[in-house]
Amino acid sequence: MLYWALVFFVIALIAGALGFGGIASASSGIAQILFFLFLILFAISLIMGLVRRR
Repeated sequence: MLYWALVFFVIALIAGALGFGGIASASSGIAQILFFLFLILFAISLIMGLVRRR
């Protein structure tokens, strides 16, 4: 999932550099959503791993 967030971030950077504002903002929004979703799932899996050890 982090891979896809980085892919959309790169797409947003390229589209922004070429002047495609709409595509850049959409890709940036998707990248942000995927990144935060990755962080939430990582935190949940980390907490669940710590709870299961006990």
